[in-house]
Amino acid sequence: MIDLRTLRNDPDRLRVSQRTRGEDDSVVERLLELDERRRSALSSYESLRAEQKNVGKSVSKAQGEERQKLLDQAKNLAQQVKDADAESQRLEQELNDLLKVVPNIVEEGAPAGGEDDYVVLETVGVPPTFDFEPKDHLELGESLGAIDMERGAKVSGARFFYLTGIGAQLQLALLNLAMEQAIGYGFTAMVPPVLVKPEAMEGTGFLGAHAAEVYQLPQEDLYLVGTSEVPLAGYHMNEIISDLPRRYVAWSSCFRREAGSYGKDTRGIIRVHQFDKVEMFSYCDPENAQEEHRRLLDWEKEMLAKVELPYRVIDTAGGDLGTSAARKFDCEAWVPTQERYLELTSTSNCTDFQARRLSVRYRDDGGRTRPVATLNGTLATTRWIVAILENHQQADGSVRVPKALQRFLGREVLEPVAK
Repeated sequence: MIDLRTLRNDPDRLRVSQRTRGEDDSVVERLLELDERRRSALSSYESLRAEQKNVGKSVSKAQGEERQKLLDQAKNLAQQVKDADAESQRLEQELNDLLKVVPNIVEEGAPAGGEDDYVVLETVGVPPTFDFEPKDHLELGESLGAIDMERGAKVSGARFFYLTGIGAQLQLALLNLAMEQAIGYGFTAMVPPVLVKPEAMEGTGFLGAHAAEVYQLPQEDLYLVGTSEVPLAGYHMNEIISDLPRRYVAWSSCFRREAGSYGKDTRGIIRVHQFDKVEMFSYCDPENAQEEHRRLLDWEKEMLAKVELPYRVIDTAGGDLGTSAARKFDCEAWVPTQERYLELTSTSNCTDFQARRLSVRYRDDGGRTRPVATLNGTLATTRWIVAILENHQQADGSVRVPKALQRFLGREVLEPVAK
């Protein structure tokens, strides 16, 4: 939720942000008008309430006709106070409802435009060249006995899968490596719940534009999370915290409908309904949020280097940002058979947007409570297996194991299995 003081003092900042996202900037006028009407209604209520109190004091001292006159006035005022209070609350609710659908203010410097208007900040490594026809990750995974899509569909439906044998071991190795790295940098390890209440899902901004991707259990009034960002953001909901920054790293299963995805991404395990992920999450002083954002990106790059993948870093355009993000950097690994880069990590600076909705605060140097900043960043997911298999494949159908993963797997090469 955006800060109303920022809106009043610098409405053009939100107008620019809305245009950067490709959103309607007329919402600024609607917000300002509602805010003014709400404050006027609140002022009227407070004036009437004060008058009511004064009349009430006078009634106890008055007698006879004067007393009756004051009683009539008090009764009339009571109704006016009730009406003014109702109007004030109605306008406050209307304002809050509108605020909830307004996305975070985009950080200055983020590119404008849509999904294809990102800016490449850095390219690391060189895509491999092969003297043979490379196989895609699904063909490799099936020949290695690592991925079973057919039985996944039989048991659960389209876009579900089994990781089998070395595939399961590879995921465990990858996610353990990610957890190990984060814990080494002082993150607190977490295994969070993957079912959350509506206030946690809404507070993190996932019940707006992306609501169609969220699985809901209506009977329990719970949601399955698409990222452990949600339970981690809700961990300190309605709390005042200290000792910033606080950094958590969570291993969890994630669930997404992936509504509307199509084409090459639906083959194999690129866009699926269930996957595992290691997610970093940070609560920090808003003044340090941009610096913390760069740290999260550096930790993601370090992890990509460990699994020896060529990748690029992009600055995501405003129109492709999630509701809560003010800035987002993605790391995309090269996928040889598709001859394109595929997102493997994403790190977002959500400034104080989520914290306002979830009421997560800290005390500043003056002792006043203020919303913290929240940031998140992917450190490894099931999807990484796609890039690892394709980039490290060899002519005989085997796959070289990145050195950092060899101690977890106890081998240097993944060999095809006999059928």
